[in-house]
Amino acid sequence: MPQILIVEDQTNLLRSIMRTLSESGFEPEAAETLGAATQKMSSRIDLVVLDLMLPDGSGLEWLKQLRATGNKIPVLILTARDSIEDRVSGLDMGADDYLVKPFALDELLARIRALLRRDAQANEREFSFGDLTVNLVSRIVRRGDRSISLQNRQLELLAYLISHANQIVTREMISRDVWKESTATWTNVIEVQINQLRKKIEKPGQTAILHTVRGQGYLLGDPP
Repeated sequence: MPQILIVEDQTNLLRSIMRTLSESGFEPEAAETLGAATQKMSSRIDLVVLDLMLPDGSGLEWLKQLRATGNKIPVLILTARDSIEDRVSGLDMGADDYLVKPFALDELLARIRALLRRDAQANEREFSFGDLTVNLVSRIVRRGDRSISLQNRQLELLAYLISHANQIVTREMISRDVWKESTATWTNVIEVQINQLRKKIEKPGQTAILHTVRGQGYLLGDPP
């Protein structure tokens, strides 16, 4: 069941949300301060419902710091601040949705379900191998804490290699499944793209993970 963290210091409202989420099949976790919320984030959390005015600080600043670490967990802001400027500020800080108090619990549930569906769809287009991650929806590529800029074709090629990690991938396979045409087999286009991709994902000090297997193709993984 999805784990939902509710960061809210109004005790009655917190209890009401917790009860509603439990009855709807979620596993709610409560945090009445930002410090408690940070501790809770060390375990698996699928979505955060975040108040902005907490006893120990600003929910917006907490969200900003969360996004600065690369954490992309869905966050739904729940607050009494209802101005356009507040909404824009919240979304710009990295919130995925914004719900103003007072609100209907049914609407909160609907928004939570929508965010979880969207996150699940995005994850279906995310590929990871070790510390290397490619998301075809956001077009974000990272290796460790380093962001990598790739052209569209390189992005698709890397995702394909990750989906076949530790397997030898031939030029014919890449031509058919990435380029969608067989003629690329007879050109050096694939080799050029592989070499450019290798330079971008393997910087000095990082382990080599993209290998050319002579006479066979390419392998993303341990050396052949």
